[in-house]
Amino acid sequence: MLPLPTRFAGIILAFAPLFVHRSWRHAQPLLIGAILTPGRRTVTSVLRILGRAQGRRFVNAHRILNRAAWCPRTGSRILLGLLVDAFAQRGPVVLGLDDTIERRRGKRIAAKGIYRDPVRSSDSHFVKASGLRWMSLMLLAPIPWVGRIWALPFLTALVPSERACRDRGRRHKPLLDVGRQLALQARRWLPGRDLVLVGDGGFSALLFLDAMRRGGITAITRLRLDAALYEPAPPRPPGTIGRPRTKGARLPTLAARLAAKDTLWHEVAVPGWYGAGARTIEIASGTAVWRHGGLPVVPIRWVLIRDPEARFPPQALLCTDPTREPASIVGWFVRRWTVEVTFQEARAHLGVETQRQWSDTAITRTTPCLLALFSIVTLLAARLPARQRRRVAAAAWYPKPRPTFADALAAVRSAIWRERTLATSPRRHPRTKPRFRLPAPWAYALCHAA
Repeated sequence: MLPLPTRFAGIILAFAPLFVHRSWRHAQPLLIGAILTPGRRTVTSVLRILGRAQGRRFVNAHRILNRAAWCPRTGSRILLGLLVDAFAQRGPVVLGLDDTIERRRGKRIAAKGIYRDPVRSSDSHFVKASGLRWMSLMLLAPIPWVGRIWALPFLTALVPSERACRDRGRRHKPLLDVGRQLALQARRWLPGRDLVLVGDGGFSALLFLDAMRRGGITAITRLRLDAALYEPAPPRPPGTIGRPRTKGARLPTLAARLAAKDTLWHEVAVPGWYGAGARTIEIASGTAVWRHGGLPVVPIRWVLIRDPEARFPPQALLCTDPTREPASIVGWFVRRWTVEVTFQEARAHLGVETQRQWSDTAITRTTPCLLALFSIVTLLAARLPARQRRRVAAAAWYPKPRPTFADALAAVRSAIWRERTLATSPRRHPRTKPRFRLPAPWAYALCHAA
């Protein structure tokens, strides 16, 4: 087992209650090896980077993922507590909810399906991808030494395809139902905090928004410009017979308000506008009731956004809490783009889509663990001295003012390897100078093809 820096022990040992003693002896090296391993995140690669390529009990490491009894949901709760204590101690806890596709093929992967690839597709070009669909809930929090908002995953669930559920005789659970369960689970874990959930236009559904409102979660999503908005229902006169009214008079659509000349616009400076710094935009806001036949009635605050320089088309947002400030709604929604950045960083640096498990249990555990590794690395980097965690991989031809996740991962790896080097130094110096021998894990990481 590699010796860990003392500052890392508190975070790593926080997950020890998930396992029994024998399982933890193999789970802890698996976690450390997943941080140190470059390229593919397979169990064999982890064993090689730890210097256990010749160990005969290698199957014990595989059993942590496909057989050992431990609860990933309990681990998500532990991770959320660590993230909130480190990056969101005050103010509203802003969460991001989105789905992604893990491109996987294989006859034994039962939960896979054929989906539209959102990364490779566009409005005029449709690309299909075979793989697994995941729904991930992330904490959107500012990282002090980075100066940006990072999306930190802590709870990820598999959404099997409709065909896979039909073949197994199970009821298919739609994407919105999985997202609703994840959000309400976070609500139960943080009972006394103000939760704000940010999602894209796919979560702009009345059933989902009504569930968030009743659960005490403020939901912010996109809104169609032609949505049917109404005034609140007028007071019911005494003695009236029949069902109470659920809406008032019909309001103009947001498209009509956008074209109207009497709409009041206000300039707002939004910091961190999609990674391009501060941006000045114009907004118009109001309250209404969003209703559709046979669906719940949701009171909302709508916010119209337009660019004075016309660099992006006008768009509309909604918030299920009408008392929120429009500027805060826009600022929280802009944080949502970091969710896509986290998905890309996890593919590039944490080996998502490179694992090769085919067991159902291992599949449902490996990808959530790799996404959660993004948050664990961020927590470990926060424990490093300021000089180490702010170090960036800059060059004369590539000025880099701020550290990224790749720099944080490199700083954590450097701290772990440095601890191993100091721990293996002999207490007594030999009389003859020993020949330098490259350690086996270093040779594997440096010499073998990626």
